[in-house]
Amino acid sequence: MADDLERAILLAYDPDAAVDPAVKSQAIAFCDCARREPPSSLLCLCLERLPRVPLPDPVRFWLLSALHEAVLSLPPSELPFFLSSLPALASCLSSSPPFIKNKLSQCLSTVITLHYPHSWPSPFVDLLPRLADGPHAVDMFLRLLSSLDDDLLSQDYPRDAAATAAASRVKDAMRMQCVPQIARAWFDVITLYRASEPSLSASALDVARRYIPWIDIGLVANDVFLQLLFELVESSEEQLRSAAAACLLAIVAKRMDPRPKLALLRSLQFNRLFSRQDSGCSLAHLITGYAVEALECYKRLGSDNVDGSSALELLDEALPSVFYVMQTCQEVDSGNIVEFLSSYVSAMKTPTQKQLVYIGQVLEVVKDQMLYDPAYRSNLDLPDKIGKEEEDEMAESRKDLFALFRSVSRVAPDVTQLFMQNLLARAVQSAEMNVEEVEAALSLFYRFGETVSDEAMRTGSGLLGELVPMLLSARFSCHSHRIVALVYLDTITRYMKFVHENTQYIPFALSAFLDERGIHHPHLSVSQRASYLFMRAVKLLKSKLVPFVEQILQSLQDTVARFTTLDWTSKQLKTSGSEDGSHTFEAIGLLIGMEDISPEKQSEYLVALLTPLLQQVDSLIADSKLQKIEESSPRIASVQQTIMAINALSKGFSERLVTTGRPAIGNMFKQSAIISPQTLGVLLQILVVFPNNVPLRNKVTSFLHRMVDILGASILPFLPMALKQLLMDSEPKEMADFLVLINQLISKFNISIAGILGDIFPTIVSRVFQLLPSDAFSFDPGYNTEEVRELQELQRVLYTFLHVMATHDLSSVLLTPTCREYLNSIIELLLITSCNHKDILVRKQCVQIFVRLIKDWCKKYSGEDKLPGFRNFIIETFATRCCLNSVLDKSFEFRDANTLLLFVEIVGAQKVMYDMFGDEFAVHFVSKGLPAAHCPQDLAEQYYRKLQDNDTKALRSFYQSLIEKLRQQQNGSFVFR
Repeated sequence: MADDLERAILLAYDPDAAVDPAVKSQAIAFCDCARREPPSSLLCLCLERLPRVPLPDPVRFWLLSALHEAVLSLPPSELPFFLSSLPALASCLSSSPPFIKNKLSQCLSTVITLHYPHSWPSPFVDLLPRLADGPHAVDMFLRLLSSLDDDLLSQDYPRDAAATAAASRVKDAMRMQCVPQIARAWFDVITLYRASEPSLSASALDVARRYIPWIDIGLVANDVFLQLLFELVESSEEQLRSAAAACLLAIVAKRMDPRPKLALLRSLQFNRLFSRQDSGCSLAHLITGYAVEALECYKRLGSDNVDGSSALELLDEALPSVFYVMQTCQEVDSGNIVEFLSSYVSAMKTPTQKQLVYIGQVLEVVKDQMLYDPAYRSNLDLPDKIGKEEEDEMAESRKDLFALFRSVSRVAPDVTQLFMQNLLARAVQSAEMNVEEVEAALSLFYRFGETVSDEAMRTGSGLLGELVPMLLSARFSCHSHRIVALVYLDTITRYMKFVHENTQYIPFALSAFLDERGIHHPHLSVSQRASYLFMRAVKLLKSKLVPFVEQILQSLQDTVARFTTLDWTSKQLKTSGSEDGSHTFEAIGLLIGMEDISPEKQSEYLVALLTPLLQQVDSLIADSKLQKIEESSPRIASVQQTIMAINALSKGFSERLVTTGRPAIGNMFKQSAIISPQTLGVLLQILVVFPNNVPLRNKVTSFLHRMVDILGASILPFLPMALKQLLMDSEPKEMADFLVLINQLISKFNISIAGILGDIFPTIVSRVFQLLPSDAFSFDPGYNTEEVRELQELQRVLYTFLHVMATHDLSSVLLTPTCREYLNSIIELLLITSCNHKDILVRKQCVQIFVRLIKDWCKKYSGEDKLPGFRNFIIETFATRCCLNSVLDKSFEFRDANTLLLFVEIVGAQKVMYDMFGDEFAVHFVSKGLPAAHCPQDLAEQYYRKLQDNDTKALRSFYQSLIEKLRQQQNGSFVFR
C-alpha cells in the first residue's frame, strides 16, 4: 500500500506532474482514504515512510501533514513511540526545504501544546543538547520555538479560552524548567554563527524577540546580552542589524510598572545609539519605540517627582534622534508619528524653553508630513482621476495632522506664530520653494486662522499684523498651479475679518481676488472658486468697498462680457460648469445695490449690466421664431446662464430700496421681466417660446422668487400670465417647485393674492390629483425610485400649500364657485391624511388646517355657516375618526415626540370644536363617539367635565389616560382603518 500511496500522492499533489483530471481525482480519493485510518495506524505509516531516502518533497509534505493530524488525536500511550522516532526523523529532514522543516516543527509544537509537561515532561531539555550537532539542529530548534509562538504562545492573535489556558500552562512550565537555558542558547547561537551563518543568528534574534514579552527580562537585559545586541545593531550585515534592533525594541516595549520600566530604560544606555545619525533610518522603529516608552513612563509617573523628571530627561535625550528619523526616514509609519507627537504635546502642559524647541520641531514634522508627492504634481493640476484620489487621501491623512497642529497652537502659541512667520516668509521670498511646499505652508496658515480668536483676528495682534499683509501681497512662482491657487484664495478669505478692521489693506485683498491669482486665473475651477469667495468678501466688507466700486467693475468687465460674447460650443459648456458667473454677478449686485451708491450711478451700472444680457435672451427668442432651435442647443444653455446672472445680480437689492427708496431701480428689474401689463417681458417670454424645457422653466421660477422678494406687491399685476405658463404640462417635480413659489406669494401678500389664487386653484388641484396616485399613501419602500420620491415630495408640498392657505386667511378661496367642485375631494383627502398618514408632522398639519377651517367657516353655536353641512361633518366624522379612533390605534405611539405634538393639536381641536359648537359637539362625542369605543359611562362624564373647564393641559392629560385605559380594556384588539 505504501508504494501505491506514494504514487497517489505524486499524482494528486505534485505541481510539476501533468495528470489526467479523472486520474487525479482518483488519486486524491485514495489519499483521503489513507488519511482516514485510525490515528495509531496513520502514525506508524508516516513514521515508517518519512525516514526513507530518497523521498520526493510532495510525499514528505503529505506525510507530515497526515502526521500532524494523527498527533492531534494521539493518546498518551502512543507518545513514547512518536518520541523515540524523533531523532531519526529530525536527522533525515535536516537538509529538506524550509517548508518541510516548518511542517515538522508544527507537528512538534502541537505535541508540546497537547502533552507538555504532563505526558512529555522535558521536550526542551531533551532538545537543547542536540544544538551541538550543528547548524541543522539549531535551525530545527529555532523553527520549533517560532512555530510554538505562532500556534500557541503569541498574544498577537486572538485565542479561545482553551488555547489561552494551554498557553499559560506551557509558559509556566517553561519558566520553571528551561527558559534560562533557552536564553543562554540564543546567546550562544547568535555569537557562534554571527559571522559564518548570519541568517541563523538572525533567526535566533527573532525567536528571542518573540519570547521577551513573557520571560524574565533579566535574561536578556543584562550586560552580556545587551553588549552583544548593541554590537549587532552597528553591524554591516543588514539582516543582523534589523533583527538585533527588533530584539532591543521588544526589551524596551516590555510591559512593566512605570518605575521598573524607568530603571530598565536607564540601564539600556540608549545614548550610544542617539549619537549615531548614520544608522538612524535602520534603527528608526527602535528609536521611536524607545521615545514612546519614555513618554509613557513620564505620563504615568507625573512631573512632580524625581522619577518623572528622570523619565523626562530620557525623553529629551531621545527626541533629537526621533525628529531626525521622522524627517528623513520613509520606514516610519506616519500614523505612529502623529500619535506619538500628539501624546507628547498634550503631556507638555507648561513646556520649558528646551521643550519649546522640540515643539517647534513638531511643527516641522507636521509640515513635512503634509507634503504631496511631487510625482502627482501634474495629476493634481488637471485634476484627473489619479489627482482626485490623491487629494482625497491627503485630506484624510491631514485630519490628524491638523489636530496636532491645533494642539501645538494651544500649548505654544508664540512658537506657532514664529513658525508660521518663518514658513510664510520662506514661501513668499524664496523662488526655490516648490508647489508642494507652498501648498503646505498656505494650508497650515489657513488652519492657523482656526486657532486665533475673533478679537486677535480683527486687531492683528501678535504677528498677524505682519503675516496677513504679507499673504495678501504674495505672488508665488508656482501660483499658476491649481492646488496652490485654491488654498491661497481660501486662506485670504479666512483672514478677511482682519481686512475689515484694517481697511488700508482692502486694495491688496481686491487685487488678490480680481487679478490672475483669482478670478482671472487661467484655471477655470480656480476662477470659479475665486468668484464665490469674492462674493463672500463683498458681503463682509460691504460699504467699505464703495470707493473701489468703479475699479472692481472695470476689473470684472471681461468676466461680465463673457456672458454676451461666448459662442457656447458644447466643449465650452462641458468645461465651464452650470453655475459659472452667478457668484460674480451676485458680488456686483451687492456692490451696486448699496444705498451709498448714488441713484444715477446705480441706474448707469444696472443698465450697462442688464441690457446686453436681455439682448442675448431677446436674440434667442427672435431667432426661435424664424427657425426651430433644439432644446439641447448650447444657446439654450447660455440663456439659462443669463437668467442666473440676472437672478444673482438682483440679490444685492432690497425691497425697500427698489420699491420706496429708489423705484426707478425697481422699474428696471420689472422691465427685465415685464415690459408692460399687456406684453410679456423678455424673460417671461421664454415660458411661451420654450414651454417644455424643464431647466429653463426652473430658472425662470427661481427668477420669479427673487422678483417677489425685491419688487413686492408691484409684481402682482404681472403674475397671472407667468403662473399660467408655469402650470402648463407640469410634471411632479416642476409642480412641487410651482407650489413652493405659490407658498412664497401667499406668505408675502396674504389676502392680496386671493384673486390670483382663485383663478389658478382649480388648475393646481386638478393637475396635482392627476399626478398623484389614487391611493396617495401606499408608496412601497421597495419602490424607492426617483419618480416615487418626486411624487412624495409633491404630496408633502401640497399639504404645506393647503396649510399656508388656511393660516393666511385664504380658506375662502376654496368656497368660490370655480373651486367648489374640488372641495369634497380636498376635505376627504385632509381627513384621511389627518388619521393615518405615515408622516406624523403631515397629520399635524392637516389637523391644524381643520381647526382653521372650523374657525373660518362656522359661526359660534347655531349661526349660519359659510359651508352648509361642514359643521355636521366635523362633529360626526372628523371628531370621531381623527380625534378618537386614530388615537386609539396602536400605531399612535405616545413615547414619540412628534406624536405627542400631534396629540396636542388633536386635543386643541376638541377644545375649538367645543368653543364653536358647544354641547352640539360634546353630546355627540360623549353619547356616540366614546361609547362606540367601549368607553365606560363614568369616564365619558369625566371627559365632558374636563372639556367644559378652561384648563387645556388638564384636558390633555386626562384624555391621554383615557385613551390608554381604553386600549388596555380592548387588549390591543382595536385597530383603526
